[in-house]
Amino acid sequence: MKKLGQHFLIDKQVAEREITYADINKDDVVLEIGSGKGIITHLLAKKAKKVIAVEIDALFVEELEKKIPSNVVMIHADVLKIDFNTLPMFNKIVSNLPFQISSPVTFKLLKYPFSKAVLIYQKDFADRMIAHSGTKDYSRLSVGVYYKTHCRVLEIVLRNCFSPVPKVDSSIIEMIPRTKPPFNIIDESFFFDIVKQLFVHRRKKIKNSLEKRYNDLDGVPYLDKRVEELSPEQIGELSNLLIKRNR
Repeated sequence: MKKLGQHFLIDKQVAEREITYADINKDDVVLEIGSGKGIITHLLAKKAKKVIAVEIDALFVEELEKKIPSNVVMIHADVLKIDFNTLPMFNKIVSNLPFQISSPVTFKLLKYPFSKAVLIYQKDFADRMIAHSGTKDYSRLSVGVYYKTHCRVLEIVLRNCFSPVPKVDSSIIEMIPRTKPPFNIIDESFFFDIVKQLFVHRRKKIKNSLEKRYNDLDGVPYLDKRVEELSPEQIGELSNLLIKRNR
C-alpha cells in the first residue's frame, strides 16, 4: 500500500502502549482506520466490546476475516468516502493512519463525536497538529485541532518500528473533544472558511487575502499581519467581525 503511504506497525509493544493510552474497556466500540495486517486489530478485540475495522485493501480484509474474533466487524472501504453515520456507533478511535490520508481523515474526524482518539501520525504532521502561532508548523490544521479538541503528543515512535521503514519517525497523538469551544464563534462554517482562505495565502498580509472578497475592511484588526502571526482566538475575532458586517 505504498501509494497510500502505509507503513505497517510491527512493534507489538508500541501497539500495546497505544491501546493502553486509549483506556479501552468492555463498554467501548472502537473505530480502527487502516487495519492492515491486524496487529492493532487483534489487541483491540481483546479489550473492546466491538471493533469497527475499515480497510481499503481487499487482500488484507480477506486475510483478516479468516482469523478475527467475532467482535470485529471488517469493512472493505475507502474511509474518505464513508459516511461515519452509516457505521455502527463508535466512541473511540485507535489507528496507525496511512500517511497520505492523515489530513483529510483528521478533518473528517473533527466533525464526528467521539470520546477519545489515539492515533499514530508521521511526526511532522503531529507537530503541525499541536503547533502555536508564530511557528513554522502553525497551520489550518493547528487551528482546527485546537478549536475542536484537547490534543497532545504521547510519545515519539522510531521509524524502525514500521515496515517498510519510513524516512521519518512518528508520534502517538491523543485527541479528546472539548466540551465547549475555547472561544466564542458566531458561525463555525464561516470561521473555518476564513481559516482555510487565510492559510492558502499564509505569506500574504491579511488585507491582501480579504480585500477581493470583502469590501468594507475599515477598522478590521490585524490587516497588516499574516495569518501565521494570529492566534486561533484572534482569527475567531476577525471571523466574528467579518460575518457581522456581511450578513
